[in-house]
Amino acid sequence: MSSFTAVQNFSRRDVLKLFGAAGGGLALGASGLSWSPMAIAQDKESRLNLFVAIGEDNKVYLTCHRSEMGQGIRTGIPQVLADELGASWDNVVVIQGLADKRYGSQNTDGSRSIRRGFDKMREMGAMARTMLEQAASKRLNVPLNELKTEDNKVSHSSSGRSLTFGELAMAASKLPLPDAATLKLKSPQAFTHIGKSHKIVDMDDILTGKALYGYDVRLDGMLYASISRPAVLGSQLTSLDDADARKVAGVVDVIKLPVPKGAPSFQPLGGVAVVANNSWSAIEGRNKLITQWSTSGNDTHDSRAYLQALTSRVQQPGKLVRQQGEEKQDWPESDTISAVYTVPYLAHAMMEPPTATARMTQDGVEIWASTQTPQSAQQTVAAALGLKEEQVIVHVTLLGGGFGRKSKPDFCVEAALLAKHTGKPVKVSWSREDELQNGYLHAISAQYFKAKVSASAVEAILQRTGFPSISSTFNTAADEPSASELDLGFVDVPLAVKSLRCESVKASAHTRIGWMRSVCNIQHGFGIGCFVDELAQKRQLPTLQMWRELLGEDRQETFADQGFKYGNYGEDLTRHPVDVARFKGVIAAIEEAMLKQPKPKKGQGWGFAVHRSFTAFVATATLVEVKDKQLKVLKSIIAIDAGTLVNPDRVRSQLEGGVMFGLSIALMGEISFKDGRVEQSNFHDYPLLRMSQCPDIETLIVTSDAVPAGVGEPGVPPIAPSVVNAIFAATGQRIRDLPINKLLSV
Repeated sequence: MSSFTAVQNFSRRDVLKLFGAAGGGLALGASGLSWSPMAIAQDKESRLNLFVAIGEDNKVYLTCHRSEMGQGIRTGIPQVLADELGASWDNVVVIQGLADKRYGSQNTDGSRSIRRGFDKMREMGAMARTMLEQAASKRLNVPLNELKTEDNKVSHSSSGRSLTFGELAMAASKLPLPDAATLKLKSPQAFTHIGKSHKIVDMDDILTGKALYGYDVRLDGMLYASISRPAVLGSQLTSLDDADARKVAGVVDVIKLPVPKGAPSFQPLGGVAVVANNSWSAIEGRNKLITQWSTSGNDTHDSRAYLQALTSRVQQPGKLVRQQGEEKQDWPESDTISAVYTVPYLAHAMMEPPTATARMTQDGVEIWASTQTPQSAQQTVAAALGLKEEQVIVHVTLLGGGFGRKSKPDFCVEAALLAKHTGKPVKVSWSREDELQNGYLHAISAQYFKAKVSASAVEAILQRTGFPSISSTFNTAADEPSASELDLGFVDVPLAVKSLRCESVKASAHTRIGWMRSVCNIQHGFGIGCFVDELAQKRQLPTLQMWRELLGEDRQETFADQGFKYGNYGEDLTRHPVDVARFKGVIAAIEEAMLKQPKPKKGQGWGFAVHRSFTAFVATATLVEVKDKQLKVLKSIIAIDAGTLVNPDRVRSQLEGGVMFGLSIALMGEISFKDGRVEQSNFHDYPLLRMSQCPDIETLIVTSDAVPAGVGEPGVPPIAPSVVNAIFAATGQRIRDLPINKLLSV
């Protein structure tokens, strides 16, 4: 299949050349976008969030304001646009947008780029198509309703005449923007790009080594920095001997970075930066630093003791966050089942650790970074340097993975501070050790579940959760899970039991806590996914049947009169409902696929789990084998209902990646603390899934005409529970604490 023209990073001058005095064309843009071809060349504005421009070269130029980290967003956005526009796939050029708050949100997280932008992108394409058709109607002197637009041209079939987009661009650009309410959108049956698998636009450059990642940025006269940061959160540098560091050939300077006061937020941790004219010298110089650090309130943090205390706490009464039906008062021992599930701290461990390059200019500062949130980088750097936001230009490179870590721009601030200090361009590149020991971790957690089970039904469920909140990163007083975190797979599971009570408990933070792929759905999906399997064992039912019983009658759950307001990932519940029928749809897809599988052999077993997150529904079944305490994951079947899909190939890839990400967590993922310090340092003690450990993965897409849901994160949560449930099926051994390699060799 043919591919796009290469993705391009356009400057203001480039845009002026394309769409100003040196060229012409049609450009549609977001309101007031300083980098929009329309705003620059035509000085016009509209209320669209993304924009398209058509040059006289017959190319369709699209600015993508989101960050590409392997998920394919720089392909998905053009697919939607090109479909409504009637553009030829080979004629689209993608322009990576700079940081600009007038785009609306540029945060590439929460699995929401397509979910939030689908309708507006269709509008943009239809608006451009309408203007081209209006221009063609005048040029050909034919009625507008007799024209057809496809393959980058507008045609009049009865006369056999046609005009290319490039031929119509100048005339169309002089027409008034159509009212969005008058636009005629395609029917789904007429889609030509939406729903079709297109190769990602960056693929050829990635395969040939031409793709530009943060680590690939090179500027004239650039210096390199390696930073020794405090190992314990809140520690201050008390003494520094940098004599040997300065003797390393290539070292230019050793610079102290202050430890910011207050909540960590997106501020750097502080420390000592060794700046050199090459990366090797910077690292060698850093290794020769002799530093001493002050005590901190986090010096005594021990993750094992902390988890033990948290496990005890979740078995005591907590703060009520949801009550369905009457609170259950009697819990007879013979009819009651209970369990506690724990997940340790986890690191993002993306292939490319954080990196940013900064250069001071006459007007401010310019940043090149592998960032998920260019606007946050712009805002945080501006605050640190005392600049206005518009004085900070942020270029977004490709990201070698992100998983939420690169939505925190502390590394961008480090580069900017050092560039200001040295007066030269400076690249800050985190090492793997830096990323594991000084990053933003996924929270350690414990969950308690208790249920009253009769011979015919599960009558009541009590559940509690406790973990240090992401809110603590922004507010030092935060010591309990926030409502938005409890919304992620804890209070929003639509269980149709007579009594359902959800509580949370306090948990203070001792390190920086941040978003990681699927966020709190990691621990919540693990807890409920395992407990339903235990209920199924108690009731002597297949786990899939247990889920159907617990979900109850088909309905769209609104959580009315249950004591909380559900956030639903920022979406309207009527548009993205918690739909029990769609839960059952992915369950049925897995059940049908499992009927085709051979019967498990001795020592083998299947495990099942289902979960809704980021408005998508995912179910998975995993086959494992256990022999002599050695675990082998043999197969994973994963099904998703994510509504209307833009690029099925990317959906399957995201599901495959979700399985592998989830397996890394389940099998081996653990960051531990002793004396306030992270004990792990690299992949030898924080391993990721190896090829030899990866199972056969079968992906299933449940056809749906619902609005697009999230895709990047929903594949992760059901993986861990499906694995431990499979281990129980194979061996009778119930594992409630991750990672699995504490008990079995993997």
